[in-house]
Amino acid sequence: MNHRPKPGPATIAAGAGALALGLCSFAWATPTPLPQYTPEAKVSGVIRNHGFGLGGVLKEWEQAFQKHHPGVTFEDKLPTSDAAIPALVTGVTDLAPDGGEATLTENLAFFEVYGYPPTEITVASGAFDVDGKSNGPVIFVHKDNPIASLSLKQLDGIFGAARSAGMRGFKWTPSDGRGAELDIRTWGQLGLKGEWADKPIQTYGHAPSGTTRFFQWKVLGNGDKWNPNYREYVETGSKMIADEDRTEQRLGLQSMLRKELSHDRYGIAWTVMPQAKGVAGVKAIALSPSEGAAPVAPSKESFQERRYPLVRSIYIFLNRKPGTPLEPRLREFLRFVLSREGQQIVERNGSYLPLPAEMVQQQRQKLD
Repeated sequence: MNHRPKPGPATIAAGAGALALGLCSFAWATPTPLPQYTPEAKVSGVIRNHGFGLGGVLKEWEQAFQKHHPGVTFEDKLPTSDAAIPALVTGVTDLAPDGGEATLTENLAFFEVYGYPPTEITVASGAFDVDGKSNGPVIFVHKDNPIASLSLKQLDGIFGAARSAGMRGFKWTPSDGRGAELDIRTWGQLGLKGEWADKPIQTYGHAPSGTTRFFQWKVLGNGDKWNPNYREYVETGSKMIADEDRTEQRLGLQSMLRKELSHDRYGIAWTVMPQAKGVAGVKAIALSPSEGAAPVAPSKESFQERRYPLVRSIYIFLNRKPGTPLEPRLREFLRFVLSREGQQIVERNGSYLPLPAEMVQQQRQKLD
């Protein structure tokens, strides 16, 4: 028997314009105020940060924190996110600010040394349309495509392939596998009729990168089995463009959107909003986090409220042995970061998005 995924109630839009980019389809409650920072202890000493400066946000946090705790000094080495977890592994830092998720080898290396995983604290959300700031993936189709929304499970069926398991941290987990019966290869499998029903879906997206790792984690069970027709591109204007393609940038994402997807009625692509700015002939669609859940259109608001299911996170990692308390100076600094004052700094800086109150509360609980 061929078990094809059935389209969800919001898959085919009778009025696709209602889900135009930036339009929120559902009312949202007034945001809960963030907790104001009140020191629980007076702290002093050195805090070492090694990793990424978070677009200047880290320095702003440090300067504001020192007004409350003038006895604290910071020693910062901030070359790149790629230095964050290695610095924790080798014990040369207290905190490891990172613009993305820990990789398989980073998680494994830390566990091999310490016997437990690094503690991750989410301190901000990735940007919606600010270039190069851990942007969350957005799904695009040709402007004539009647599809208005998809679920993450349907995205897995479209972009992925059968896999024996999925990766959780560094553990290969059979329950995250899936069979070929869940592959989605034609638009008819998503409920489209008429000329669309038997048309194969052509997939486009990013080549290997941090953003791709995130997409694989959230959509493909952290596996690496892709639809065989998947075509890969890199961010236009980035350091990943090959010297031989520097002039035309044919394998850049903007070129793909303009020259391929905008002319491919049966194509679908995932990329980030800065790469799609000014591109005509394509449209972004909404995503449902689970089967039957209401779809959420990508917008700055849905990213900041973290209702959109593919928002990325900005982290500070630390080495905390399970069952042991945090050093007071580290705890106080992270409490400040996860406060109204700390998140207002994120908002003023403009590189990333501040966290909603519910997320702040979840992260503060990790400090106890």
